[in-house]
Amino acid sequence: MNPLNLFALNAQFASLWVDTQTVMTLRILGMAGLMPHASGENSRMVKEKGPAMAQAYKSATKAAMAGGRPDQIMTAAMAPVSKKVRANRKRLTK
Repeated sequence: MNPLNLFALNAQFASLWVDTQTVMTLRILGMAGLMPHASGENSRMVKEKGPAMAQAYKSATKAAMAGGRPDQIMTAAMAPVSKKVRANRKRLTK
């Protein structure tokens, strides 16, 4: 594996981590009444987890079955989750 691939994977992890912490903070502030909070946000928070994880599993399995390197498999697994978290961050920060 090329060291740059590992660096890119770490950057993706860091980006996902920051976005996840931001979304969690915004949702907690909304539940506490310290920020505007959409009425269906709590149920949306729970309902979106299953499909995102299923898509991550599907993408990782597909990459593994195609003979992907570990970094390619992890990137494939993170892509659907990162997309969902990024969309949540953008929606919650409007």
